[in-house]
Amino acid sequence: MTYSEHVMTSIELPYASDYSLQLARWFLTPIGAWPRMYTATRVERFSSHVHVLACWSVIAMITVSCVLYVSLEEKDIDIKLSVMGPLSHWIVSTINYCLLVTRGDDIRECVLHMETDWRHVRKIEDRQVMMRQARIGRFVAGFCAMFMQSGTFLFVIAKSLSTVTVIVGNETLSVHPMSCPFYKKLIDTRFSPANEIMMIVEWLSCFIVNSVTVGACSLDAIFAMHACGQLNMLFLSLNKLVDEDKRDECVGQKLAIVVQHHLRVLSFISRIEAVMRYICLVELLGCTMNMCLLAYYFITTMDSFDAAKSTSYVMIYLSKAFNIFIYCYFGDMLTEQCKNVGEKAYMINWYELPHKTTLGLILMIVRSSNVIKMTAGKLFHLSIATFGDVSSIYVTFITRTVNKNLIYILFTL
Repeated sequence: MTYSEHVMTSIELPYASDYSLQLARWFLTPIGAWPRMYTATRVERFSSHVHVLACWSVIAMITVSCVLYVSLEEKDIDIKLSVMGPLSHWIVSTINYCLLVTRGDDIRECVLHMETDWRHVRKIEDRQVMMRQARIGRFVAGFCAMFMQSGTFLFVIAKSLSTVTVIVGNETLSVHPMSCPFYKKLIDTRFSPANEIMMIVEWLSCFIVNSVTVGACSLDAIFAMHACGQLNMLFLSLNKLVDEDKRDECVGQKLAIVVQHHLRVLSFISRIEAVMRYICLVELLGCTMNMCLLAYYFITTMDSFDAAKSTSYVMIYLSKAFNIFIYCYFGDMLTEQCKNVGEKAYMINWYELPHKTTLGLILMIVRSSNVIKMTAGKLFHLSIATFGDVSSIYVTFITRTVNKNLIYILFTL
């Protein structure tokens, strides 16, 4: 490495390490879910616990009150179903928030692993590979934030800014409706200023639950793209085994470095799977339920078409589908990249290598055949095929239901 290349690497690597994790840190720090480093003081740890408790209390305030409203107060089935959509979103995010906080140590280990990988980069071409993958992960994280926050958050704000008229005794009141109504025996939001205060609390709670969803999705994308970057570096190292000095000692040392790198990447992928498996399971089940309810809401409003409601339902539906797609896509990509290690090792000119090195490649090929699969709670394999199965069920259900409604409307005319 020349002096200029060394200077460029030493200057850009600290920035690059922060660059790849920056958006995930921005999403998780405001809700207290970004892991504390080992150097954190007692005051910082205490403030972090207080921060988490405050965020969890804001989420629980909305969730618990809405559960009581649905189970004890409201008797109309249609209204209960209309509330179940936002309520399920809050419940899923509450569970994932607890998972993110309890998995803080594993997330910190993944972050430290990434920082160590950036510090170990010595070649310009390896740095370029890692930067390319970091840009992709950053783009996906930013797109997730924009797409997911714009769907649910704007729906909650738009609904609460509108007004409805309610009659309380002999009084006629104009109140702001809430996506997650409050149980009246706890707080009666029909009266001011309780209505306005709880509306702001719901906005804050919605921001927190959306940040949980966005942060989890961003972590999955960033970690997965970093692992893919490391595997691409591994492919480059495999190709260089036959391009340079072919003495037994030199090639053996290079193969040992490649094997160590391979095992390090596999350990990182295993840690990603341990961090994300239950989060993915909760998201998969929660998004499935939300998509079913959104399809129901859209179908029931077809007879009295409301453009604003229909548009919001479609946006939220697409954001939930995109959320499932992200987890399935990156899970499938990691599985395929792990399989490609054996294929890349076989496709090099291994017949030009020393006999002992060739035997080492065989062991590497055998190890790569036992791939680490990204799963949802070890129940579902996250892959494009899984996403296709889920999507086909939704499309079939919606198409048949829409056709039945159109036929009914035509006959009633």
